[in-house]
Amino acid sequence: MADKRDYYEVLGLDKSADKESIKKAYRKLAIKYHPDRNPGNKEAEEKFKEATEAYEVLSDDQKRPIYDQYGFAGLEGMGGGGSQGYSHAFHDFQDIFGSGGFGDIFENLFGGGFGGFGSSRSRNNNDGQSLRYDLELDFKDAVFGTKKDIRFSHSVVCSHCKGTGGEPGSSRKTCSTCGGVGQVRRSSGFFQVQQTCPTCGGKGTVIDHPCKYCRGSGTEEKDSIVTITIPAGADDGKRITIPKQGDAGTNGGRPGDLIIVLHVRSDRCFERSDTDLYCAVPISLSQALLGADITIPTLDNRRITLKIPSGTTHGKMLRIKGEGVPVSGTSRKGDLYVKVMVQLPSHISSEQRRLMEEYAKLEGATTSPNLIELSSLR
Repeated sequence: MADKRDYYEVLGLDKSADKESIKKAYRKLAIKYHPDRNPGNKEAEEKFKEATEAYEVLSDDQKRPIYDQYGFAGLEGMGGGGSQGYSHAFHDFQDIFGSGGFGDIFENLFGGGFGGFGSSRSRNNNDGQSLRYDLELDFKDAVFGTKKDIRFSHSVVCSHCKGTGGEPGSSRKTCSTCGGVGQVRRSSGFFQVQQTCPTCGGKGTVIDHPCKYCRGSGTEEKDSIVTITIPAGADDGKRITIPKQGDAGTNGGRPGDLIIVLHVRSDRCFERSDTDLYCAVPISLSQALLGADITIPTLDNRRITLKIPSGTTHGKMLRIKGEGVPVSGTSRKGDLYVKVMVQLPSHISSEQRRLMEEYAKLEGATTSPNLIELSSLR
């Protein structure tokens, strides 16, 4: 028990972390160290077990307060904490991904399936993998929407064997490695990992005369182009799913999806908060004091008039209704907020100085220093 790391340290969190933070931290580690992604890597396997144990305790409303108060000793006999419960929890890797127990954890975290993990109820072993495409998008295109052509590479059904994986007239026989099951088990002490059979690729059978083009896989690589529609108001991190454009399935399995992840570039003049836009405009001292009507450009290159009230102070925020980001599913838009930046001249002419001195006299001040009373900052 002395060698065990603190659960919060394992997940990289402090003791004030909420459930959502715990879930996100564990999800990140589970994806990184999952044995299916790190075959034969003992260190990754241990880190995966360690992270899963930490999550099982810290996400439990009964176990977490006990651990916080008494540490590992308080969890002995409860399962999921302490060396005894830890060994039991990982007796069989299937327990983690089957019904109940840790399977429920992965159902909650990954929505029933994520690549190679998750429940077989939502994903067949013969289904193709979904693909991710990261798309950089201009700020303006994200706000107003656009269309983009996406070029990507994915596997499709082999044009020669039509997905059978064999030459014409070939036949299939039971795989000798897995005995037709399609899965093999690898043991490491009490920890067992069930993996796809490396010989048959999970099919349970092998072909006596594999296709000479796809070498028995039933698929081939292809470059494709699809046109996607970016909806108006799309934000950074938004995901757009194109069904059946991922890798092809095998043995009648469904093709995966193409998942587009948007990364919105920043704009030189505009910033965004939800459906509102923000920008800053410089005005002169006289415009701030006397007021003015100024013309400013919008994000879509139109020109609109902004009224500057007399006596406007530096940093004041003025709102223009309906000039922000389109609200998804409606005809409405957010607002545009303009921050007024009063520009003081660094040099003035003799005539400007004379007029300012006249103004100072009218104001009851002089050009010499005065004792000024301090006022509240609030």
